[in-house]
Amino acid sequence: MRKAEIVRNTNETQISVELDLDGRGKYGIDTPVGFFNHMLESFAKHGLFDLKITARGDLEVDQHHLVEDCGIVLGQAFKKTLGDKKGINRAGYFVYPMDEALAVVAVDLGGRPYLQYDTKFARRFCGDLDTDLLEDFFHGFSVNALANVVVRMPYGRSDHHKIEAVFKAFAKSMKMACSRDPRAIEHIPSTKGMIQNDSDS
Repeated sequence: MRKAEIVRNTNETQISVELDLDGRGKYGIDTPVGFFNHMLESFAKHGLFDLKITARGDLEVDQHHLVEDCGIVLGQAFKKTLGDKKGINRAGYFVYPMDEALAVVAVDLGGRPYLQYDTKFARRFCGDLDTDLLEDFFHGFSVNALANVVVRMPYGRSDHHKIEAVFKAFAKSMKMACSRDPRAIEHIPSTKGMIQNDSDS
């Protein structure tokens, strides 16, 4: 069973995540940032991940610690559920259109964390979410999931549509990367015969 529970408590944030990779897209997302909740719900639904997240943080400072730490803990949960990564596709990508917006996301769960992030937004806030923090969310995820993550936004007018397209493309990419290929169920998807699962490597 590819499931994980992660709890992270610091002086800045208190976050718990429950993840089932082989779920049906059920979710229970509870953070104090409404638009962020909506994006994480879309991620679970479109990736078919069962996902519960409860997060609290020092919003009297700003949203930075909360949003970034959610990326960190979500990345840790994926890393734990994937284990030695036997049989998974390892890489995934998706091009997601949403009305006038288009998002491109690609991931490689090959143990080498790196983020390529190229998006632009017209406003600093979309709903109540500080859009400046989305790069920090994806960076936290990349480092802790040990994943190469590429996020690009070539087109779009509405910030809402652009961000939602990104999260849906991210979901579809992760679903593809985490899915198992029955022809390779006992094999590590690397010519090395192993994928480093240690961020110090």
